[in-house]
Amino acid sequence: MVEIRQIRATELGELLALYCHLHEADDPLPASDHVEGIWREIQADPNQRYFGFFADGLLVASCALSIVPNLTRGCRPYGLVENVVTHGDHRRKGCGKAVLKAALTYAWDRNCYKVMLLTGRKNEGIYQFYESAGFDRYAKQAFLAKPGTEAGDGKPKG
Repeated sequence: MVEIRQIRATELGELLALYCHLHEADDPLPASDHVEGIWREIQADPNQRYFGFFADGLLVASCALSIVPNLTRGCRPYGLVENVVTHGDHRRKGCGKAVLKAALTYAWDRNCYKVMLLTGRKNEGIYQFYESAGFDRYAKQAFLAKPGTEAGDGKPKG
């Protein structure tokens, strides 16, 4: 049985386990009470939604959607998608595309005028996947700043 829906507050453990398939290496999580506090904040925020693809009750794909209130475009909000992940055993089966469709539908129902996502992957197959899910890689140019870079030069400090 397949179910595509928002991830429930009680499913944090399943989501964290799925995130092991997102990056080969990631920063360690802080103490569980801190992680659970952040999850409670996310769950309480009406502009934060996590969508999941469940196969036989198991979470096998997910993405996060943030709705950002906006003062342009007729005060229509926009959306940001992050942390798109599919369990390695379930890739190329439509799971990722299904959660992205759910996120886009949710955003359009809330009158978002656009939804954006970024990927750090340098892989043509990934680009084609996002295009097949309705995203246009040529519509905008993305820029990214991280802590430790000097304003204006894009180079690390020091």
